[in-house]
Parts: sequence; C-alpha cells; structure tokens
Amino acid sequence: MEFTIDIREKHGLRTLHFDSCWTQGAMRIGLPWTLALEYTRVMMAALLLRDESRFPRNVLLIGLGAGSLAKFLYRHCPSARITAVEIDARVVEVARRHFELPDDVQRLQVVIGDGAEFMRTTDQTYDLIMMDGFNERAHPGDLNTLPFYQACRARLDGQGLLAVNLIGLSPGVKGGFAHIEEAFDHRAVMFPRCGSGNSIAFAATGDKVDLALGELQERARGLEARTGLALLPVIRQLDDAPECEGGRLGF
Repeated sequence: MEFTIDIREKHGLRTLHFDSCWTQGAMRIGLPWTLALEYTRVMMAALLLRDESRFPRNVLLIGLGAGSLAKFLYRHCPSARITAVEIDARVVEVARRHFELPDDVQRLQVVIGDGAEFMRTTDQTYDLIMMDGFNERAHPGDLNTLPFYQACRARLDGQGLLAVNLIGLSPGVKGGFAHIEEAFDHRAVMFPRCGSGNSIAFAATGDKVDLALGELQERARGLEARTGLALLPVIRQLDDAPECEGGRLGF
C-alpha cells in the first residue's frame, strides 16, 4: 500500500514525513546545506575517524529521505563520488523539488531500488557506507539484519567505515547493534544516544580506529572550521563512555 508523503514548514524548518508523525528528514530553509537534525550530525562523525586526506572517496547512502547526508557530503567532500539508494522514486523527486538535492550524475548518483537487494548484488566497493533507511512506520525491515550488515562489510574496502542510524533502542538494549557487532567481529561502537532517541553506530574494516579523545576534538575543530559542523559536543559526550576507557576511542 502506497504511503502519503507530507511536507511541513514551521519557523524556517521544512520537514519530510511518511504517513506518520515521524520526521524522515529536515532542512533549514535559510541554510539548506546544513544538517538540521541531531542524528545526522552525529552520523557525520564518521569523517573524524579516518585520515581526512584520503577519506571519503566513494560513499554509499542507503536511504535518501530529504537528502541531508547526501547534500552535506556533496558540498564538503568534493573529491567524493556519492551513490544514494532510495526505494521510492517519489522521495527522490521531493528531495530535488523541496530540499535542494543536487542533480549531478557525475558526483551524486541516485539509484531507485531496495537497499538490501542493492547490497546483495552490487560489485562496487566503498570506503564509507551510511545506513539511514526506514519505511513509513520508521522500521528498517531487511536493512537491520545480520545478512545485510554482513553484505555491508563485504562491500567496504580495506579501510572502510559503516555508519548506521538505529532508532527505538532502550538504554542498555543493543537491538540491531548486536548484528553489527557480529558482522564486524565486534569492531563496532555505539555513540551516546541522541536527544531524539536515535543511536548512531559505527563499524570498521582494515586498520583499527584508535584515537585519543584529544585528537578527536582537534579533528572536530578542523571540520567545524571547514564546514560549520559542530561536533565537539558529541565528542565530549564520549568522555564517560565505556568505549573510551583510558581516554581513547578504539574499535
């Protein structure tokens, strides 16, 4: 059954909704390239976890929504080639018409199709995969399963990173994060829960991510100077996280 796509505006914020009160994407009308939702900003912390001189070059986005992640990467990572997989062609049209998604097939390719099927069949490799795909009931379906995350790992290159938006997890409950841990041999970490209830997980292949929190803070300052994205509050939340024992983030 086809769902209704609803676009709303309030106080300079334009939001995207599918048949529910769940917000599927957002854009500040006066600042269309910024990341309006907290969880999208946390997902972009992936840019701090590898050497910026080489990362990212080839990005896969599963789920387009309002195109916030795609637009940020398009604007601030000019050497990156971005592929976004979106199951509903109407969402792509709305993202272009109402949320200023660029129409540039050389740098931003949009594939209409099922994200899980795409991961099973593609022969491409990526250094960054970002998973933010949900249906109209805010359920990820086949995108939150062990086979899907195993397919993600298989499509990451030797120094790849996976960033996943997990929603609906109660404090202390792993949910789909347990599948990510198994698929990546426990080389995964979940950042502190966002105020919206989203939890962002990262997983890695290749060299271990092993960074002192001070180094992460310096990288966050540099990213903010280049892009305006303020990730220092996110990094400071890691101070008391069990994943950062000894003042280092490692996975």
